Amino acid sequence: MIRNFADSSFNWIDILEPTPEDLQKVASQHNLHQAFITDILQPEHLPKYEPVGNMAFFILRYYAAEDNTDQDTIQGLTNKIAIFQTEKLVITIHRFEIDFIDDLKKNFVDAGECSGTVHLLNRIIKAVFQTYEAPADRLAKDIDFYESQTFLKRNPPPVLKGVYHIKRQIEVTRRLLMLSKDTLEHVDAPEHQDPNTRDTRDLYIRLLSLYDAMSENTNHLLTLYFSVSAQRTNEVIRVLTIFSVFFMPLTFIVGIYGMNFDFMPELHWKIGYPGIMLIMAGVTIAIYLWFRSKHWL
Repeated sequence: MIRNFADSSFNWIDILEPTPEDLQKVASQHNLHQAFITDILQPEHLPKYEPVGNMAFFILRYYAAEDNTDQDTIQGLTNKIAIFQTEKLVITIHRFEIDFIDDLKKNFVDAGECSGTVHLLNRIIKAVFQTYEAPADRLAKDIDFYESQTFLKRNPPPVLKGVYHIKRQIEVTRRLLMLSKDTLEHVDAPEHQDPNTRDTRDLYIRLLSLYDAMSENTNHLLTLYFSVSAQRTNEVIRVLTIFSVFFMPLTFIVGIYGMNFDFMPELHWKIGYPGIMLIMAGVTIAIYLWFRSKHWL
């Protein structure tokens, strides 16, 4: 569906759910290269910038996953938007309804706040980056939750699956932000960068720093989780080892007197049974005192 968002000084064409016929029509009207049409038809295409003559071609990916999703791939977390920009024309192409496109048309272009195609392109790119802010807050809260589960619960539930999905989502988003850097560098010429572009760059740097920090936090969380799990396993093994040390000499004594040899004089002593019991009690006490002296108990 081709929609014309016209302005007095430039034209904005928005194509929703593009068909090959729609793309060919727009391509023929505005001399779009066929290679760009091929890129647009690839839903998994990564962010890119490519200039041709006086036209700039951008592909961006905005965050579109639900908060409760377990998706951790580029296509599962984000959708693509393609942008053509010249001095008098902006063309946006996307497969799904995008809230910020309608908001920009209503509150920015129609309200007369837009000064040109560069200004509009800047606001679109900024709106794309802003879609990553809410997921960053949610992922940070999820990391805090799993940290509390790991350190504050005596018997923490398995958290590896949840942390794995968080790590994957962070790494995918971080990679997309890094690939989007090239688009920021070509929004406008370096000799006349406006404050809006610098503001968009500040947002980009803040988001990239935030996702970098969360990536390090998830790596540390996984390392600490394995360390805590190993520590708890060692604690269980330590307790079992202590029990085995107590029973090992007692089992040895019982094994000797269970051999049923005919010539074992202790078997006929009246004090044989209580004597062995006293010896076993003495061995147990001696082991206990030795463990206490080593601070193992």
